[in-house]
Amino acid sequence: MAPLSSICLPLAYIIVLVFFCHFELCVSFKSKQFNLSTIEIHWSSAGATWYGSPDGAGSDGGSCGYGNAVSLPPFSSMVTGIGPSLYKSGKECGACYQVKCTKHPFCSGKPVRVVITDFCPGGLCASDSAHFDLSGTAFGAMAIAGKEDKLRDAGVLEIRYARVACYYSGKTIVFHVDMGSNSNYFAVLVEFEEGDGDLAGVYLKEMSSGSGEWRAMQQSWGAVWKLDAGSELHPPFSIRLKSQLSGQTLVAQNVIPQGWKPGATYRSLVNYL
Repeated sequence: MAPLSSICLPLAYIIVLVFFCHFELCVSFKSKQFNLSTIEIHWSSAGATWYGSPDGAGSDGGSCGYGNAVSLPPFSSMVTGIGPSLYKSGKECGACYQVKCTKHPFCSGKPVRVVITDFCPGGLCASDSAHFDLSGTAFGAMAIAGKEDKLRDAGVLEIRYARVACYYSGKTIVFHVDMGSNSNYFAVLVEFEEGDGDLAGVYLKEMSSGSGEWRAMQQSWGAVWKLDAGSELHPPFSIRLKSQLSGQTLVAQNVIPQGWKPGATYRSLVNYL
């Protein structure tokens, strides 16, 4: 896709685009193009273990903050904790990887896709150059059909892994408002980003911001971002996301409505792919 600044659009198309931006949908991308879905997969070596129940999601949400969503579609328990080298203080929450094993008799050799939802801080996770502490479900998914328990019995494996694009089958990005949010402080969990999956920055704009000012939010923990405004905020809020790997930006226009509630979930109409 060419840079937006270089695209000449028919007037009718521009009118339609402005119409949709006004109500909800407005997407923009940096001119430098880098797309995980189009680049060649590069495989590297890592260690792998598993935790939690054999057919479970590892933990109930983990350090990224996704809660019980990790066991539900589209995550469907295909998730992983990750060592410090790839977790990057939570900036890689939501990133997707393919993993496969080939050096055990019960390995299928077929790659499966997992999402980073948790942090594994010690032991092999810290000593290996890269380490995946997979859910029992994800670990077993690397096995020959019917041999999932046998593969889990191995405990520790050498695997191959590769960064890949995230796909969530048509789901749009979701914003879960943190329970501690109030009129002066706003925090939100961002979920289901396709493409890169991870975020480098999140920005908030109030309806009353006549200057169009975007206020930078800070990463609070995991996939939760916060804005401690110090004064009353005026909804509705638009939220702009910047992806970590490619630097692409996306705007969910007025996604947090007037009368928003702490603990509520608001679904946008946008996603990266």
